[in-house]
Amino acid sequence: MNIETLREYCLGKKAVDEGFPFGEDTLVFKVAGKVFLLVGLDEHPLYFNVKCDPERAISLRELHPHSVKPAYHMNKKHWNSVYIIGELNDDTLRELIDHSYELVVAGLPKKEKERLKLKD
Repeated sequence: MNIETLREYCLGKKAVDEGFPFGEDTLVFKVAGKVFLLVGLDEHPLYFNVKCDPERAISLRELHPHSVKPAYHMNKKHWNSVYIIGELNDDTLRELIDHSYELVVAGLPKKEKERLKLKD
């Protein structure tokens, strides 16, 4: 996965916007105004931060210590940095993005989900 496929995948999700609220080096994806993924554009290797269930976050970090780490500058209980270094395949990377998106959607108010026609 590269930055373009990552961007296309995120933008393909319902009610997603992208922007640069933290400066021109960090691309942020939001669903209904809530962040679900951040990616540094100048980072090598490429990595992104995603939200994660706390127990699953710990498990992923233990299983993939080189590819999944507590997220830098984020709540480390709920956010992971996922490094694209070849250890995790694209299906797994997409699943981690989906999990983050779904967690954020689940936390939206019911009226907001209905307005945007998002699943509960």
